[in-house]
Order: sequence, then C-alpha cells, then structure tokens
Amino acid sequence: MTKKILGKKDLVLFTVSAILLLDTLASAASVGVSSIFWWLFLSVIFFIPIALISAEMSCSYPAQGGIYAWIKTAYGSRWAARASWSYWINTAVWIPAISILFAGIFKQMFFPDLSLYGQIGIGLLLTWITVIVNIVSLDVGKLIPDTGAIFKIVIFIVIIVGAFNYVDEHGMANEFTMAALKPDWQASFQYIPAIIYGMLGFELVSASSEEMKDPARDMPKAVLISALIIIVLYVLGTVAMLAAIPAQDINLVEGLMDTLYLLFGQSPAGKTFAMALGVMALFTFFSNGVTWALGCNRAAAEAAKTGELPAIFGLMSKKSGTPLGASIMMGLVSTGTIVLYGVLAGSNEDLFWSLFAFSAVIFMLPYIGMLLAFVKARVEHPNHSRPYKIPGGLFFARLSAYSCISVLSFAIVLFIYSPEEGMQWSVFIGVVVTLIIGELAINSAEKTKAVAKGKLGLIND
Repeated sequence: MTKKILGKKDLVLFTVSAILLLDTLASAASVGVSSIFWWLFLSVIFFIPIALISAEMSCSYPAQGGIYAWIKTAYGSRWAARASWSYWINTAVWIPAISILFAGIFKQMFFPDLSLYGQIGIGLLLTWITVIVNIVSLDVGKLIPDTGAIFKIVIFIVIIVGAFNYVDEHGMANEFTMAALKPDWQASFQYIPAIIYGMLGFELVSASSEEMKDPARDMPKAVLISALIIIVLYVLGTVAMLAAIPAQDINLVEGLMDTLYLLFGQSPAGKTFAMALGVMALFTFFSNGVTWALGCNRAAAEAAKTGELPAIFGLMSKKSGTPLGASIMMGLVSTGTIVLYGVLAGSNEDLFWSLFAFSAVIFMLPYIGMLLAFVKARVEHPNHSRPYKIPGGLFFARLSAYSCISVLSFAIVLFIYSPEEGMQWSVFIGVVVTLIIGELAINSAEKTKAVAKGKLGLIND
C-alpha cells in the first residue's frame, strides 16, 4: 500500500517550488517596466483560470499520474501517452537548462574564469544528483522541494526589501511611469513566453495523488494559497529587479547575482550576505529540477505500466517504490542534450535560452490537452462529484479553458518565431525531432503490448 505522506503544507510548498522560478524573474525583468503589465494582465486571462482548473481537476479526478490520467480519461490511451511523453521529455531537456543556470551563477560567485565546458561539467553532475534523488523514497525526496520553496520565498522577500532601501539612496534604475507600463508589443514578444512559462505547474503534484493524505480536501486550498504567494512575489520581485538594474543590462543567467551584489555587496558583510543568498539560489535551481522530475517521472511510469510508453519507463525501485527506469532515462536524455547543445552554443546565455525555448514548447503542448479534457469532462459528466468546482457554470468553465489555450498557443508560436529574430530553427527542429521520437516510442510500446496480449490469448486457448 502506498504511504500517505503529503499534507496541505507539502502541497503548497511543492507547488511554489514548481512554479516560482528565480530564472523567470530575470527573463520577465528583461522586458522592462511593461513586464508589470504583463504579469497582471496574464494573471487575469491565464494564471488564475489555469489555477482554478487545476484545482477542480485535481480534487475531482485524483488519479495517480495527474495530467496523464485526465487526458487518458477524456481522449484515450494514445493521446495520454503523447501528453506523458511531452511532459516527461520537456523535463529531461529543461533540467540541462536549469543546470546551466546553476553553473553560470556558480562561476560568477566562485570561479569567474570557468569555461563553458567547465559549466557543462557542473551541469552534468547536477543532472545525475537529481536522478539519484528521484530514486530515493518520496519521504526523503520531498524535503528538497519543500526546502527550495522556503529558500525562494526568502530570496524574493530579501530582494524586494533590499530594492526599496536601495532606491531610497540611489533612485530608480528604470522609470516607473504610466507610459513605461504601457506594453511595447514588439519589444515584449521575445520574453512574454517566459512569463507564461513561469505560470505553469499547478497540476504537477497531482501526479503523486496516491501519496496525498486527503487530495479532495487539500488540493483546492493548496492551489489557491500557492497561487496568491506566487503572483505577489513574481510582481514585487520584478519591480525590485527593475528598480535596481536598467532593463537593458539584465543578463538572463547572471541577472540574479548582479541584483544581489548591487543591493547588498557594498561592504564586506554585505557581500558575504549576497553570497549566502546566492548559495540559497543555487539550491533552488537544484530543487526546481528535482520537483519537476519527481512529478514527470511518476506520470511516465504510470503510462508505461499500462503499455503506453516503453516498458523501461515503468521499472520501479524494489526498495523505495520510486520510478527507477524513468529517472535513469531522464538522466541519459539530459546528458545527451546538454552535451549536444553545449557544442553548438556560443555562451552560457545562448545555451540557456536555446534549451529553455526548446523545452518550453514541448512543455506547453500537454496543457492544451489538459484544458480540452477539462471542458470535455464538464460537458460529458456534469453530475460527476466535484469537491471543488469553478463558479460560473459551463460558460465560465469554457471561457477559462479557451482563454488559457489561446495564451499557450500564442506563447508556442513566439518561442518558435520571434518577430525580431525570425524563425528559431534550432528550437523548431528540436521540437519536431522530439515529437517524432515520441511517436516511435509510443508505437513500439503499443506493438509490445499487442504481442503480449496475443501470447496471453494463446495461453488461455
């Protein structure tokens, strides 16, 4: 029997750890002061609706596997397998991106002359530590997301308070006027998808529903509490970074430490404090990878158990009951990705953005399936027990889902085609190749499943 170890506090911290990303802060601030408009606007048309939808689906259909189980119920095994593959492979590609971010800040703090290849080596080491954590029991593994969430909240609050103190003495680095808040559509297009990306992940913890103490009671509350924490910290954190650093000077990889050194590094004690916060930030990048791997590997294992992904994904640790096969496969894919893109990239910033954009497109596709599954469940099963239900009836449910689908589709297009830079061929080709590999893997799993059924039929005869 699966051990029930996840309470409401764990669900809140797990969700905050999954969604509240320090790397998203730098990407959003790069847009300029108008990023504040985008945070608030996208909160209304996307963040709040998808949070409410995730809360309803999590408590109404609390099946192990989360998003995979919901899509399977609505559209069958093949579409569920595609969603599970996209969900899993995104994390396998995104972990190298977050590892490069870790290595870039590690270099900035301790080894300024560290080469790109040295940073890739650190990224590989971090990747395999993440794999090991995924193989130990969830009892131990959950401590990393929980600690990472607390560290993130502390860092955000310190940056916000520090920025206000800095502004008192030095003034604003950017003008916060109504004209500046007005969105510059063309300039914003490159980084708006990063803001949207930073709003996803409410459903992740649902992949571990069998380990929850009371999902129907705790999930809606956990989603709403974490949503409030996340959006407040994102908005205030972006304001703080823009108050201290001119938007054009924000580096996607090193922007966080630049901000901390600027706010606190004017004295030896202040520099030590900034370094301590930097070490905490490094841990949060590690916890990001662990958090997503914990959820995605479980979803992939569920798909493999029913023959919808290759059997290797379904191998479980006999000792801890964790997804051994999916975790090791994730480590192998992450290793190949970081080495391949590392050879092609000119800098850590180029490497980070290429990996981030590629993984983000793959990542967003299953959410469209989840939202369609939500609408279908509302239409075809109106009397299904729903401990929490989005108010406003079917009309508002559809409006919420289709609004989210439109935003996701827009973000996918912008990741692949930038109005300023044109077609992002490395991202497009990577996405197409990844989806083709997924189809081959799913077809292989289905053939294996069919052969096994045929043999079973012969035995029964």
